[in-house]
Amino acid sequence: MSSALPATIEGSAALSAGDPSTTATERTRAAVSAGDPSIPRMMRTVRTIAALREALLPARHSGRTIGLVPTMGSLHEGHLSLVAAARVACDVVVVSLFVNPRQFDDAADLAAYPRDEARDEGLAAGGGADLVFAPDAAELYPAGFATTVGVRGVAEPLEGAHRSAAHFDGVATVVTKLLNAAGPDLAYFGAKDAQQVAVVRRLVADLAIPVRIETVPTAREPDGLALSSRNARLAPDDRARAPALHAGLTAAQAAVDEGEREPAAVAAAGRAAMAGLDVEPEYLELVDPATFAPVAALHGEVLAVVAATVGGVRLIDNRTLTLDGRSS
Repeated sequence: MSSALPATIEGSAALSAGDPSTTATERTRAAVSAGDPSIPRMMRTVRTIAALREALLPARHSGRTIGLVPTMGSLHEGHLSLVAAARVACDVVVVSLFVNPRQFDDAADLAAYPRDEARDEGLAAGGGADLVFAPDAAELYPAGFATTVGVRGVAEPLEGAHRSAAHFDGVATVVTKLLNAAGPDLAYFGAKDAQQVAVVRRLVADLAIPVRIETVPTAREPDGLALSSRNARLAPDDRARAPALHAGLTAAQAAVDEGEREPAAVAAAGRAAMAGLDVEPEYLELVDPATFAPVAALHGEVLAVVAATVGGVRLIDNRTLTLDGRSS
């Protein structure tokens, strides 16, 4: 069994103990461009579940904490913030790269999804990952594969309704498979995909999977656009309109700040702001963040969620609303 992984962990621990004033993005950019020697050079890429489990065995036997960052590749600074969070909390960080065909309801969308494994491996290494798990579809869904993990309730409205039930079935199935393959102590997801996170939390609780789900705040461009691998597909004119989603959420919060307490009126304010940028939302709703059911009143926790297609590229975003200076 290779001794490379423990050496990598030691180097990664040095990285996480670095200057806390620097952001994950700053550390990553510096590491990738300048070859920072504090970044571990021993990161490994494995392609099978058996190889992943073997690579993690020494850490597991020694009681080290394992963190998993599931991604579909095309890494950006939002993904790297997840890696950075895992690096701080965990002894071993695994980044998975797998474009999951089972969560796409549109074959053209799947075909257009960007893929650049060599680039992703470099960014993962620069961000402090110890292992990259990059299986092909046959590894996760071999011949005869006949199991689907489905989460009802929270998976059904909004994204579930607009993208079909198969979308979240695909998400739940692949996440379950990745959690079983890596056996992490913690798994990291971005807050931008809020409904996906709620689905994952539900399946982890229902299936008693021993992992803690952590979320990391949404990374944004200076104009508020949430970072997404899909943003690269936006034409210049559409990129200029894409911040409409963030503008809609900001307008919803502004309506609350001005005293509006009727959910329908708050959502209408958000839709009006989007219309001003010539973007029509598929939905802009105020929901309970645990169940994604619409709220009847602004109290407790309320999440404003939005989806829109801009120039053929489907984008999503969300914002927790605050009421009287506190989370609503």
